[in-house]
Amino acid sequence: MLVGFDTDLAGEVTRLTNRIQSLLGQIHPALDRVLGPRLQQTVALKLLRRYGGPTGLSKLSRRQLSAVVTKQAHRNRAQLVEAIEKALREQTVVVPGTAGVEAVIPKLVETLSGLLAQRAEAATRREEILSAHPLGKVLTSMPGIGVRTAATIPVEVGDIGRFPTSGHLASYAGLPPVTRQSGSSIRCEHRSHGGNKALKRALFLSSFADPASRASYQRKRSEGKPHNAALVCLSRRRIDVLHAMLRRSQPYQHRRSTSIAA
Repeated sequence: MLVGFDTDLAGEVTRLTNRIQSLLGQIHPALDRVLGPRLQQTVALKLLRRYGGPTGLSKLSRRQLSAVVTKQAHRNRAQLVEAIEKALREQTVVVPGTAGVEAVIPKLVETLSGLLAQRAEAATRREEILSAHPLGKVLTSMPGIGVRTAATIPVEVGDIGRFPTSGHLASYAGLPPVTRQSGSSIRCEHRSHGGNKALKRALFLSSFADPASRASYQRKRSEGKPHNAALVCLSRRRIDVLHAMLRRSQPYQHRRSTSIAA
């Protein structure tokens, strides 16, 4: 229930973030380039909620703007203040409808802040449940698997006994390629678009979180494989390890490098 609730919240957060960026980009593209990527950070939410947009921000002195940014931003405070002031100087024309947009943005930001707070609360609750789960420590011991991914895997996999081998689990996730054929005509293999998409997404997102996985991905790319094929190969190797961990209820064990004497 918590994983599904967080997924719904994530969709709403994305929708609202895109809506705010769209409105801000219509009236002041330069300011959107600065605050748009930071819309889920406290400093951007505070500025837009209190001052609405470029009109309200342009009335602040450098000292006032620095005071607000310093209270919310943990790093790069001076660079952010400079970027905001530069963006405000970049556009001197007031676009028609700016006042209406600046009246709507604070309301949207307020809703977005509430959704982010709900996600944080759900994440705390999910972490508490996962820590008490028998497989919680087993899953999080694997590099790249955090609390959110570790909570998704048991939900999507269920009873690991349903999958006798790692190949069955990989097929359930939609990782093996699919051969297209019609009658006597057999075409080449293609990447599968089926399977459990939530499980596949969790495997993909966890694939780049540790240096060993990134190195393996780069090796596949250097061999000439495209991005998707290299990602599938990496996820397929990880699902072998994941299947063994779940079947034996054993944490991840780092492979020790051995040197062979000449």
